[in-house]
Amino acid sequence: MSGGRVSGRVKGNAAVGHCLEMSTGDMRTVVRLLTAVERTEQQERTLARVRTECERTDARFREQGIDLDVSISRALDELIDGTPSTDPCPAYSYAFYQAVAAHFSDPTDLGAWRRPSWFRAMDDELARHGVPSDLLPGTFLFRGPPLRLPHPGDVVPAIGTLPAGRAAALADAYARVLDRLDPEFRGPARRLADALRAEAREGGSARTAGTNPDTLLFWFH
Repeated sequence: MSGGRVSGRVKGNAAVGHCLEMSTGDMRTVVRLLTAVERTEQQERTLARVRTECERTDARFREQGIDLDVSISRALDELIDGTPSTDPCPAYSYAFYQAVAAHFSDPTDLGAWRRPSWFRAMDDELARHGVPSDLLPGTFLFRGPPLRLPHPGDVVPAIGTLPAGRAAALADAYARVLDRLDPEFRGPARRLADALRAEAREGGSARTAGTNPDTLLFWFH
């Protein structure tokens, strides 16, 4: 097998769609973990948990007959060493996600969605009613992580980010146009608006408690 292709589907199917999850946290802690020259004892313990999760995902994929050119465990090591492959491979996205999961909140399930290209139509519909470009789902859902990763080699898995401070603005912008949207997009827009509204409230409480959940991460898989 060559070119970073995946043998077998990792998740989702044409009939049901793909899963979308959202979590929140301080992205700087994730970047520091992966780029530190010398790690603290706490970082080493966290890294050990991340590596264990990567190994578990590798084992699950093997059981499912899913073959990646690079194992997720190896991808994690290459990210830490700063030597990731330049060939397309989804393993690096999975490794990065496990690093995020060790620092961020438990994921919120945003349900099953159509293929990523469907969001282009949703972007057009929202933009037609005045939603700013940086709040269109196709803009932030597939933006990628703050670290440069090899391309997954397919449209999924996809990583997206949105500044946590923009959650309330997104919810407000979508709420203002819900009644004018085509019925095909009204339900999905409401689902995103409700999730981001709840996240904006919870994020405010977290900052009051002394933490800094500065980033919303979206995991489309």
